[in-house]
Amino acid sequence: MASLPSRAHSPPAEPHGSGGRAEEMRVQAVIQRLRVLFRSLQGHSRRIQEDCGVSAAQLWALWEVQLEPGLSVGDLSQRLSIHVSTASNMLDKLERKGLLERRRAGRDQRVVRLFTTPAGQGLLDNAPAPAQGELNRALQALPAESLAALEAGLGDLLEIMETPDEKAALKPIADD
Repeated sequence: MASLPSRAHSPPAEPHGSGGRAEEMRVQAVIQRLRVLFRSLQGHSRRIQEDCGVSAAQLWALWEVQLEPGLSVGDLSQRLSIHVSTASNMLDKLERKGLLERRRAGRDQRVVRLFTTPAGQGLLDNAPAPAQGELNRALQALPAESLAALEAGLGDLLEIMETPDEKAALKPIADD
């Protein structure tokens, strides 16, 4: 990810257009929609945790491993859009709960392959769907033009913010 420009010494940006009150109302509407989005994601994560005993990100990881038994940690991290070390920490928790196992196979013993255990499969059999993440599902359902506009708008917003956490892009939304 490219480094975002520093705005520490920049004057506050003028809002686009000269709508005044209309722009203010639009800003408030966006803030409210972001709140709804964040609270929806928190609620989804809380329901997963209560129903399954694992976080939403952990459940997603289990689903990915079930879909492709023998998946590598690196491949899993790419599918979940998280850092490899974050995936590894998540897998430690799943392994301690007896839901997933790591196996070394083949000539290169450094390569670890992931498999669900019978307990992990049982959890998935009773888990709410879609497990691949409510946000991921919703984003994939957006029309291509809307997704592109959202990506561009969020990119612009992050460039203007003074303290974006660039490392946050590779961590699950809810704490794991």
